[in-house]
Amino acid sequence: MHIGELAERTGLSHRTIRHYDDVGLLPATRTEGGFRVYTATDCERLLAIRSLKPMGYSLEEITHVLEAIDAVTASPEDAAARAGLAALQEELTARREKLARNLRQADELLESLRDI
Repeated sequence: MHIGELAERTGLSHRTIRHYDDVGLLPATRTEGGFRVYTATDCERLLAIRSLKPMGYSLEEITHVLEAIDAVTASPEDAAARAGLAALQEELTARREKLARNLRQADELLESLRDI
């Protein structure tokens, strides 16, 4: 698929997708004419990136997350890769819990403001 379709499927801008290509986070394959083309796997990867950004991950940290996922995908029986993925899952869980706590606090604030 071309960048426009990928942008539509993911809700991300062309500019963001190009930036991820430029920094090596989501390298595109190029046609002979120089157009970026992406696969369904690239789309899945971009959706993962999109999910990690609001969790506070930097692009460098996202690169490490994707590398951990790629390592397990490439060698599902690799104990070290599995351990890295398990550590990642724990970290993601902790970040998610923090976001949920912050959201509850924001909801409480909004409710208290309604009562004024």
